[in-house]
Amino acid sequence: MSSDQLKAHLEFFEELGVDGIRREPEWRGRSGADTLRAPKPRSGDGGLEDVVPVFSSPAAALKAIREDLGDCTRCKLHTLGRKQIVYGVGNPSADLMFVGEAPGADEDIQGEPFVGRAGQLLTKIIEAIGLTRADVYIANVIKCRPPGNRNPEPDEVEQCELFLFRQIDTIKPRVIVALGKFAAQCLLRTTDPITRLRGREFKYRDAILIPTYHPAYLLRTPSAKRDVWDDMKKVRSILAGE
Repeated sequence: MSSDQLKAHLEFFEELGVDGIRREPEWRGRSGADTLRAPKPRSGDGGLEDVVPVFSSPAAALKAIREDLGDCTRCKLHTLGRKQIVYGVGNPSADLMFVGEAPGADEDIQGEPFVGRAGQLLTKIIEAIGLTRADVYIANVIKCRPPGNRNPEPDEVEQCELFLFRQIDTIKPRVIVALGKFAAQCLLRTTDPITRLRGREFKYRDAILIPTYHPAYLLRTPSAKRDVWDDMKKVRSILAGE
């Protein structure tokens, strides 16, 4: 990291109110399990089978899910200009997982979630609690970019969200951070606004789910960074077992 990049990071942390960075190994991410039972969709109703294949590691299970997703044509998004599927990236055994809404233009080009301006801000937020992108796992509810970055539509969510659930059940994070209104509402099955959801903790698929503002919102509304930092301090405390 150059001196200019370091200065920018420190200025960002100061803006958040960060007064130190913790690097204890006990909450930086756990090693992969020896075996993992990977969920498999039940035909027709989108549920999970009781008997599922066993994989040698979470990474192997995530690879199998990606292969099952294929060059997906399950909803209309594949006909509406998306360039590629944006699956997910990071530590297959992460204790912390971030879930966003859908890929944007930069993500559609690069094939990785959160790589544009909002993604760069998310990277700084992750680093503010002493982690790196390699320590966490990042994914979206929708794996294809909606045209014009519009919100995903219900039929698109219905076809795609099962793959996110399978990712979550494979990774088994201790904490899930839902980034923005759409991701939080989708995961929690609620219509409550993000202003009512953030600042609270929810039990979700054996994890603690913490909704917060989307990094893109912070780019438009810098004053909300303090709220996100409060949420991330809560995440840090949970991971540290405090």
